[in-house]
Amino acid sequence: MELQLLPVKAEQIERIEALVSTGKPFIEANTVQSSLEEIRHKHIIPVYAKDNERLISIAEFVESCNDIVKDVYRGEQILQPNVRLSHPIKGRIPEAKDKTANDLHEWEKTLYYERAAFIIEVPSIQTDIDGNTLSLTIGGVKSYNLDRVNGKKGVDEMFSFFVGFKVSVCTNLCVWSDGYSNTVGVKSLGQLKALMHNLFESYNSSHHLHHLRRLSELELSEHQFAQMIGRCRMYPQLPTEMKNTIHPLLFGDSQINSVVRDYYKDESFCRQGNGNINLWKLYNLFTGANKNSYIDSLLDRSVNAYNFVEQIRWEIENPGQSWFLN
Repeated sequence: MELQLLPVKAEQIERIEALVSTGKPFIEANTVQSSLEEIRHKHIIPVYAKDNERLISIAEFVESCNDIVKDVYRGEQILQPNVRLSHPIKGRIPEAKDKTANDLHEWEKTLYYERAAFIIEVPSIQTDIDGNTLSLTIGGVKSYNLDRVNGKKGVDEMFSFFVGFKVSVCTNLCVWSDGYSNTVGVKSLGQLKALMHNLFESYNSSHHLHHLRRLSELELSEHQFAQMIGRCRMYPQLPTEMKNTIHPLLFGDSQINSVVRDYYKDESFCRQGNGNINLWKLYNLFTGANKNSYIDSLLDRSVNAYNFVEQIRWEIENPGQSWFLN
């Protein structure tokens, strides 16, 4: 299926390129928004404890991804990266070691964030599904807690990155496994750049969108929705041997509660008057609930939301195949 592009007027280009990718948070839990300028000039870079060699910085990760996006999608309108951070690691310079916290000057404080997530939106590559505008979106996650910083330089540094789509009305991220590299280990920035370039070039957006559009053609009844939610709540308590036979669900009680709440109240993706809900809206209830995840689980849950709803689709078309509806 061909990717349908919605035109961007020439007079919008200059305004678009000055914007940061999405004015709304794409993740909300325990995060703060930052800019590349602030990260580059105000945050220190963590190092390996045994040899003081530095790790790849968050700024380098974001900047490298941004450069690759501009190369792979040359000629498109590309927004500035939207970066969100969590888990601050605070410190102070040696000269301020005897001061109380209230007496510290700003220049005496040090700071970096252990975890970061960012997205880069390409608004000139857009399409429409069930009345919702989607734009191509690329991004990544860095969690220094996954790196062995107590050792020496030379061990793998871990990164995650993706290419997919963002639903404009709500900033929900649509990520699937073919456009996602999970906790990739690299030994250099050059290796990281090569892996990102390969993923972005090989991503088949038309194939992804074909499957997303299919979701809008199928529905769950209110009874089926209730059955599914009940099974979702049961899933964490299942015996291990039974869990091993079921496709995993990474959403906990708080996310499932959000799905149920928005089934009744979400302005864009709530149920119909008869209680039915199509799978595209169901998918967005899960991706919307995912915005309450922490940074280090955001992308895994994004992919899991797609796989879970695909499993529901398969059950509708082939009854008896999914434990969540069977």
